[in-house]
Amino acid sequence: MVVGKRVFLFQLTVVAVLVLCHSNVQGLSLGYYHKTCPNAESIIRKTTYGFISRAPTLAAPLLRLHFHDCFVRGCDGSVLLNSSNRQAERDAFPNLSLRGYHVIDTVKSAVEKACPGVVSCADIVALVARDSVSMIHGPSWEVPLGRRDGRISRMNEALANLPSPFFNITQLKQNFASIGLNMKDLAVLSGGHTIGTSHCVAFGNRLYNFTGRGDTDPSLDPNYVAQLKKKCKPGDTTTLVEMDPGSFKTFDDDYYTLITKRRGLFESDAALLNDAETKAYVFHQASVHASTFAKDFAGRWLRWVKWEY
Repeated sequence: MVVGKRVFLFQLTVVAVLVLCHSNVQGLSLGYYHKTCPNAESIIRKTTYGFISRAPTLAAPLLRLHFHDCFVRGCDGSVLLNSSNRQAERDAFPNLSLRGYHVIDTVKSAVEKACPGVVSCADIVALVARDSVSMIHGPSWEVPLGRRDGRISRMNEALANLPSPFFNITQLKQNFASIGLNMKDLAVLSGGHTIGTSHCVAFGNRLYNFTGRGDTDPSLDPNYVAQLKKKCKPGDTTTLVEMDPGSFKTFDDDYYTLITKRRGLFESDAALLNDAETKAYVFHQASVHASTFAKDFAGRWLRWVKWEY
């Protein structure tokens, strides 16, 4: 019976190895490393600043890395794991474009020099994401620490759980609800698209073949379609496009204004106008120039990433 269970678990579990990650932490609390590694957060912030000050565009990938990590098995760092048979979370198609691993590795090395074997990779990912956003004029939030590093990382779980840029509002609602998030969370967290870039492949169907008949997405502003077509040719898989044109390096209030003008890059962005609650939030933030967005984002992000599921 015991042998059978071991074989079953071996078949299900990706054998993953991440050097220097530890799983010796329990519970979440502010100041978790106060006694065991008192300078951990300052080391992480200083090292992160070294990257963001030279390349502000890294902030978006680092926030996205944390988002993708938390959406699968909770915020356990499992998105960092490699597998010998390329079946880990990072091997799933939505994660192939993730960037920022080198930042996490460098930060981890810096922390290890000060406090070997103490700070988890999961906590580092959470802190780096927070610090990166704050360094490009975005909000900051307190991060309760003490996450365990995950030892299981499965590609099929990433494929099943991560939200897609092609989702409509019904799919988004179901997807977010599956991990306990509501429509307000969806509206607020989507605002993270105020920073970063995307490959054309994530929205190219909206330009050239939306319904399979060689048409464009009617929900897109025609002038925006023309601009995007100049950058993205049919089948383009390499070109990067700004998600928030003109201010994609700064965490600001432009995202919601763009949505109201039918200039959301993804189908999932445009979908926010197809639900009464998310639409109301979009238009409110656009009308008041996102006066509450920064606070909302910090609060909703913190509430979510504290969960262990």
